[in-house]
Amino acid sequence: MNTTLIVFVVLYLLGTLALGMWAGTRIKNTSDFAVAGRSLPLIMVITTTFATWFGAETVMGIPAKFVQGGLNAVIEDPFGAGMCLILVGVFFASKLYKLNLLTIGDYYRQRYGKGIEIFCSVAIIFSYLGWVAAQITALGLVFSVLTGGAMAPATGMIVGTLTVLIYVVVGGFLAVAVTDFIQMIVLVVGMSVIAYFAADLAGGAGNVLAMAQQADLWRLWPEPTFTDMMFFIGAAVTMMFGSIPQQDVFQRVMSAKDAPTARTGAVIGGASYILFAFVPMFIVAAAVVVMGTQAMELAQNDYQRLLPTFVMTKMPLVMQILFFGALLSAIKSTSSATLLAPSTSFVENILKNFKPGMSDRQQLLAMRVTIVIFAALVLTYAIAMEGTSIYELVSGAYQVPLVGAFIPLVMGLYWKRATTQGAVLSIAAGLTTWILFMEGVTGWGEHFPGQLAGLIAAFVGMVLGSLAPQVVANSGTGHPAAAAKA
Repeated sequence: MNTTLIVFVVLYLLGTLALGMWAGTRIKNTSDFAVAGRSLPLIMVITTTFATWFGAETVMGIPAKFVQGGLNAVIEDPFGAGMCLILVGVFFASKLYKLNLLTIGDYYRQRYGKGIEIFCSVAIIFSYLGWVAAQITALGLVFSVLTGGAMAPATGMIVGTLTVLIYVVVGGFLAVAVTDFIQMIVLVVGMSVIAYFAADLAGGAGNVLAMAQQADLWRLWPEPTFTDMMFFIGAAVTMMFGSIPQQDVFQRVMSAKDAPTARTGAVIGGASYILFAFVPMFIVAAAVVVMGTQAMELAQNDYQRLLPTFVMTKMPLVMQILFFGALLSAIKSTSSATLLAPSTSFVENILKNFKPGMSDRQQLLAMRVTIVIFAALVLTYAIAMEGTSIYELVSGAYQVPLVGAFIPLVMGLYWKRATTQGAVLSIAAGLTTWILFMEGVTGWGEHFPGQLAGLIAAFVGMVLGSLAPQVVANSGTGHPAAAAKA
């Protein structure tokens, strides 16, 4: 156990906690808490959108997948995830910003009515379970590694969750944005320095790139067969499209000071994420050169420990401090926003439908209480799922919003003939098809990806349901206005 390293980590955690608590003194209402009062400048929008995806899986999951299967194995993340933010900036940010909404669920209510609002909000909230659990799992792993195994992963999960929960409950999205800004600076500087040092250990960047070339790690495209191509496309669209109707992405867009800032920040943040995700991939490739078969064995059997093991066994103390500062920055930035997002959606789009007439003060209190409850539920789930890979927890999180919420969002914005009946049939067709393709249900999922089949069925359902004679009325309270503004 390295006491000096632990002291630096604790000081860093206390510093970010203090920063978040300071941000909490500026919270006056639910708008401040949920979207930072729609006041963030471009640089903070970029850092907070970049931080959307740069979490535990980017540092520990993606690199190990890369050295095992090349770029083809990471098409879902970072490529799909980064493209999600770029697509949000190009096609969604300005349209949604002009509607002046608090949550993405508010759009579904305005466009299609309360029924679609509640269902899509539930689907979105459910999708965060695996995503937040992945970050909590990573926090447990980090504290376990830092203490040389003296702290059990489950205990580390509890400690890590508390370090994030406190400043999120107090400071809301403003605290998330402010801490993201600092944490992304630590992340970029720390990972860049470590990459330079890792290249030196490997005998130069040329050796690392040569190993990647020899192992065919730059191969992106799958085998030219129908099945392989469909599964490749299915993996790509899972986060590329399934993450668009997400509250954490929406919050980052809506927190900008104006529509152009929202659009530009999302595009730059997404492109930056794709490019910088190559840095931890390069570091792990260097680890393979330095550690040889030991690295590949870790990649195969316990890949989440590959990068921490490389740093702890092959690098000096200053590099270890930089690494764990960067790693904790990545995890905390993602987990803070993903704790806040579902809690905000629950209060705004579910609780208020069952308890109308809540004052702004009551809503703010409800959001804070919901965050604590959600954190406790996810912590319990993460401990129960201990041993499940971080990458798998994340990649499986967004199939439900992909097949259930994406088509109603995009068609509602870009097709004026989209109706509530079309949205109902889209959701029903998408989810039913996806379930039928699940493993153990029909066996169809072995030949065609269920999430892609569900997405196609959702599109067909929207078109047929909207063009057919109307049985379900458009009950959205703001439907005409939303359609006109879109």
